[in-house]
Amino acid sequence: MADELIDPTVFDPENAPVSIRAVLRRSSVMRETALHRHAPGQLIGTLTGSIRIETNAGKWVVPAIHAAWVPPHHDHAMSSNGPFQGWSVHIPPALCAGLPASPQTIAASDVLQAAITRVATWPNGPQNNAQHRLAQVIVDEIAMAQKVAFHLPAPGDARLQRIARQITIDLANNRTMAQWADWAGIAPRTLSRHFVTETGFTFQAWRQRARLLAALEMLASGMAVTTVALDLGYDNISAFIAAFKKTFGSTPGRYLDIQGL
Repeated sequence: MADELIDPTVFDPENAPVSIRAVLRRSSVMRETALHRHAPGQLIGTLTGSIRIETNAGKWVVPAIHAAWVPPHHDHAMSSNGPFQGWSVHIPPALCAGLPASPQTIAASDVLQAAITRVATWPNGPQNNAQHRLAQVIVDEIAMAQKVAFHLPAPGDARLQRIARQITIDLANNRTMAQWADWAGIAPRTLSRHFVTETGFTFQAWRQRARLLAALEMLASGMAVTTVALDLGYDNISAFIAAFKKTFGSTPGRYLDIQGL
């Protein structure tokens, strides 16, 4: 069984003082943390590798130089996609009032990462005015951070949930929407309408996003672009590259360069 992503012996958020706390973490193997919740808000970031955050509202993929924000009292589970290096920051509820009320993935600025690296050297959190001011920089950076499109929203309807689970299990399956509707015992029009209402995406766009988020994890693990494209059901690498660039703003090759992979 994989070790926990955030070791509770290093930092117990339920018993933490009312100040920002940060920890750095590096692992050469996969790490997991089961579904849980806590009073502080949590920012989880990666420097190398990638992690996945899952909540009832969906999942977020967090590639290198990005971070996921989880507000106070939100159930969430975490896992790393193989080896990773990253950090976690816990923020007391009193400091979360101006921060996003729902989970999201953000771009981690150089200022944010530098402040976290410094705060992580304080085993008992900030102890003086200067340190508290630096800790406040972390809060301000989260509030101002650019939201990025690494979220796959989960549908609420039980029939759509069955379809969504099956799609994520076999992303290369090119079954049509009508075929999925027949499989789940739902009218195609109803499936189409509910997918948009419950996730904000059409069925096709949702499946495309599921594939591309999986691509981020596969690329981070070292898989070749061509292998990723074919394993995800794309007819050719050009179609995959075009979809990747449209969603993430860069080609897979450029993405790998940015991540240092």
